[in-house]
Amino acid sequence: MTAWHLPKGQTIIASMKDTLYAQPHEALGTFQFNESVAAVFPDMIQRSVPGYQTILAGIGELTATYAQADSHLYDLGCSLGAATLTMRRQCPESCRILAVDNAPAMIERARTYLEGYHSNTSVELSCQDIQDVAIENASVVVINFTLQFIEPAQRLTLLKRIYQGLNPGGILILSEKIHFDQSGIQSAIEHLHLQFKRANGYSELEIGQKRTALEDVLISDSRQTHLDRMSEAGFEQANIWFQAYNFASFLAIKTTDHS
Repeated sequence: MTAWHLPKGQTIIASMKDTLYAQPHEALGTFQFNESVAAVFPDMIQRSVPGYQTILAGIGELTATYAQADSHLYDLGCSLGAATLTMRRQCPESCRILAVDNAPAMIERARTYLEGYHSNTSVELSCQDIQDVAIENASVVVINFTLQFIEPAQRLTLLKRIYQGLNPGGILILSEKIHFDQSGIQSAIEHLHLQFKRANGYSELEIGQKRTALEDVLISDSRQTHLDRMSEAGFEQANIWFQAYNFASFLAIKTTDHS
């Protein structure tokens, strides 16, 4: 089992070691967030995403700063609920958190993890497409490594809906794998990420097979594409607050009321 560490000493023993691609697959299907992935997800993301724990800690700190009393907080694409747990610890008790994922296996495990810690803050788990979620009275919206799995043509529409549903002073925290327009930089940083995964015990077979499974599923954007999209959605301020190799987390702030 793998320990999934959360900020300020919380620990969840929740995951088997990720060996999903350790053996050759004759026919690799597209990557899906099914029960097999859910069972190893904490180990998978810890060994694949540099800086993940720092992002979780930052989500908590930003929630403590920007969450407004009696408002809604959203974790869109919540997976096993790591960001939800962090937000719940830091927000006013009068807030209501809505955690959404379209994978039933993720929602069921998230429910178990959330029930493992007492809190007076209400959390509603919902299994649905995040593009169908009504964003209302929001002060914090988190999309943690999820937008990259949505069709690129539909991403701006989602961000516009989020902006409209945010209260003035509310924020969007958007974490994504990004790519670089300069081929030399892309190659160098891609190499660093591959070395990160190798250092965490993934074999060349595992790395290659997972890359193939994700090829048509995870479609990344550049830093500038993200910033341009957030500006077009209405956000008056936006920039990267954290980056590790080709993984970045953006902070976008709604400073005025244009709803």
